[in-house]
Amino acid sequence: MASKERAGAGSVDEPTDQLALRRANLSRTLRHIRTNGPRSRAAIAAATGLHKATVSSLVDELLSRRLVREIGTEHSGSAGRPGRGIALSPDVGAVGIEINVDYLAVHGSDLTGRTVIEKRVSFDAKGRDVERCLDDLTQAAQRTLAELVRRGVTPVGLTVAVPGLVDVARGVVVLAPNLGWRDVPVATRLAHGLDPDLWIGVDNDANLAALAEYTWGVAAGTDDLVYLTGEVGVGGGVIVNGRLLRGADGFSGEVGHLPLDPGGDLCGCGRVGCWETKVGLAELVRRATPDVAYGLEQGPIPDPEERVAEVLRRLGRGDKAVATAVAEVGRWLGHGGAILVNLFNPRVIVLGGYFAELADHLIPSAQANLARMAVASTAARCHFVASHLGFTAAARGGAGVVVERMIEDPTAVSLAPAPSSSLAVAR
Repeated sequence: MASKERAGAGSVDEPTDQLALRRANLSRTLRHIRTNGPRSRAAIAAATGLHKATVSSLVDELLSRRLVREIGTEHSGSAGRPGRGIALSPDVGAVGIEINVDYLAVHGSDLTGRTVIEKRVSFDAKGRDVERCLDDLTQAAQRTLAELVRRGVTPVGLTVAVPGLVDVARGVVVLAPNLGWRDVPVATRLAHGLDPDLWIGVDNDANLAALAEYTWGVAAGTDDLVYLTGEVGVGGGVIVNGRLLRGADGFSGEVGHLPLDPGGDLCGCGRVGCWETKVGLAELVRRATPDVAYGLEQGPIPDPEERVAEVLRRLGRGDKAVATAVAEVGRWLGHGGAILVNLFNPRVIVLGGYFAELADHLIPSAQANLARMAVASTAARCHFVASHLGFTAAARGGAGVVVERMIEDPTAVSLAPAPSSSLAVAR
């Protein structure tokens, strides 16, 4: 896994006491191992500039916290006894869960980045009130955490991804128009049904997906990128100079509500002509497959991939109405993309969700319209690319936030001696 150290981490003040210095050096050591792979104590000391005795002490603490393990031996090529390699531990992990209009997605991974659990199920959030949604969300979290433990990975935290404005510090969803949520204390509510020592975070789905793309995706390591969710709603995560752009109140990225058509349709946010009324999955389905539009279901709500598959089937049959609808979405995708290019000058715009599934049909018209409308167009060299992380990108990013938290402050993690004995304690 490539190193994406800047995107999730905030700035760290210069340590002012020994405990802070110790914490910073533990983080420095753990981050070095994550970036460079297994290393001997001597190699870590040489690379970080820390004294060998200090590194030995730091590694011993990381071993006691079960954040690293010793493996084999490392031959440095120089004379002397080879050192034991120090690697990230697969015994510690994290969970991300995304709740969206029509599905729940979960991702569980260990500290090494290995995917342990990944699944998505259909979920009718609009047909449930907030309390029932939170009950179902809690149960999904309980099942995923238990499954992670059964597979030998101790979870230390969980992040919930929500399509809306999120007060990250309080874990409160301020507004999620497509879910019909306002001022919902998600973190507090989940804490009532989960281990009291488990760390719980809540964040915007597009922000988390952008972090996942920056870390593992098709544009991994691209310091200036925009990620677009392709769901019923449309959100954006913006990475600028390797850092997630949150804004003054943490509410940046609501690009789906860019007002593009004053005479357009009513949006779920209550405004008219928002970008997502032109390119959201609900709009595509309404135009391309009106016989199976949202709100017409008699039985279980279809998974978004089922809806996209139907669009592709009709495209394959040469359905002109479907082809026109898809081309129109592509045109508006380029229109909104040009605004983002003018604002942020990204190198790539990563298309997620259903956009990625239909990328071959959307990108040509989207790229042409972006080139026509972006002020810098040719000079900016921005292009659309399709994500390969699928509809679980936000959940993956949620797990990544927990891992980043472990890397940033290893002292926040204290584990029981046996992996199966209990959940982690995140102080």
